[in-house]
Amino acid sequence: MLVLAGGAGGAIAFAGPTLVQRLGLVAPAPASLPPVPHAALGPLPADAPVPTPQGLSAALDEDAADMPGKFAGIVIDPATGTELWAHTPERALVPASTAKLITAAAAMLVLNPTDRLLTRVVTGPDPGTVVLVGGGDPTLTALPDPEKSLYPGAPSIVELAEAVRKKAPGPIRRVLVDTSRYTADGLAPGVSQGDVAAGFITPIEPVMLDGGRIDPSLQDGPRVSDPALTAARAFADELGVDDVEKGTAPPDATAIAAVSSAQLSELAEFALRASDNVLAEVLAREVAIGREAEPSYAGAAAATLAALRQAGIDTTGAVMVDGSGLSTQDQVPARLLGRVLAAAASPAKGPFDTQFLRPVLTGLPVAGGVGTLDERYALDGRAAAGRGVVRAKTGSLTGVSSLAGVVTDVDGKLLVFALMSNGVSPAVVRPLHDAMAAELSRCGCRRP
Repeated sequence: MLVLAGGAGGAIAFAGPTLVQRLGLVAPAPASLPPVPHAALGPLPADAPVPTPQGLSAALDEDAADMPGKFAGIVIDPATGTELWAHTPERALVPASTAKLITAAAAMLVLNPTDRLLTRVVTGPDPGTVVLVGGGDPTLTALPDPEKSLYPGAPSIVELAEAVRKKAPGPIRRVLVDTSRYTADGLAPGVSQGDVAAGFITPIEPVMLDGGRIDPSLQDGPRVSDPALTAARAFADELGVDDVEKGTAPPDATAIAAVSSAQLSELAEFALRASDNVLAEVLAREVAIGREAEPSYAGAAAATLAALRQAGIDTTGAVMVDGSGLSTQDQVPARLLGRVLAAAASPAKGPFDTQFLRPVLTGLPVAGGVGTLDERYALDGRAAAGRGVVRAKTGSLTGVSSLAGVVTDVDGKLLVFALMSNGVSPAVVRPLHDAMAAELSRCGCRRP
């Protein structure tokens, strides 16, 4: 019944169809849709039906064909490794930050996930000198309360200095900082100096404070250009020392104090969830050290791909020059991203134990929830069905957008996907990728 406000007589009621209904000015009732998947994590049915290639083609082909610019995509059943749908999956495109999936996977394959990065202080070459020895940890924080750090389990430079004051063999007059763990090679090819001021990266050195940030509270705030010396000066300030320079710890140095990062598995998760470029580059260099390669951009990139190949993951077509995906010179096929995720999501043991790759999944941002997907998949948008169901790594550069992760469909089947676009603004392509991933969550896709 339609009720309109009347004059002195009060309300006027009209029974039956309203005027707009009689004139046909209302939209037809929407077609029924599959139920929205429950967004809670939980065990999946082992016998969930697998989408058919025909069903996935019906759901995704039109979007793929209409995608502007260069596009590549793939959907894989991680239980069997079967490729269920693909669009030029062999085409190598700039991956942006989805390259961190490759780095995180290599780190979990090469390194002990429970190990921690250590920052040490040892005696120097002469009395009154101590050496701050970088062990790769970019999470060392200058914040008075380390729990307020962006990084999980961040160690404190203040606490390290306090320990050194108590344990040093005598008065301290000079601080050296030892950066010999990593090769000093500035910024990666394809990365501009402006990215330092923009807050995306800093030269990768084995000791720094808060990832080289000037403001420790800003994930992408401006960075310093000399992170090791900056850290050493802050450490010296805590000790009341003015003399600071680079140097090397003597071979026979005596340990004074040390602090450690969170476990490597936690760092890998954070690098994915927050898309932290500095932490990704550190993990890549640790992979290089683990494989006895040069801890430089080139050595780390080569070691990362070699680690995947050794694990049986085909890296054909991939060219990496860094570990974060910030470089515009990286080239990665969608198939490789899909294969990395499929290995991490596989329920069975293959040529290696896939449980070591689980942090690659647990670190993925959640659509509409946490990480770099927290503000995507709006409730009133086409991709709303993916909220809480799509878990994926994002990637964005000028003219580059990518999305790669996992999704559970309405039948409870876990699927792996990778979607990559080059040559078009992320503002244009990003919603299209989100919609395709959301479609996977709504589609049983079992058309024969």
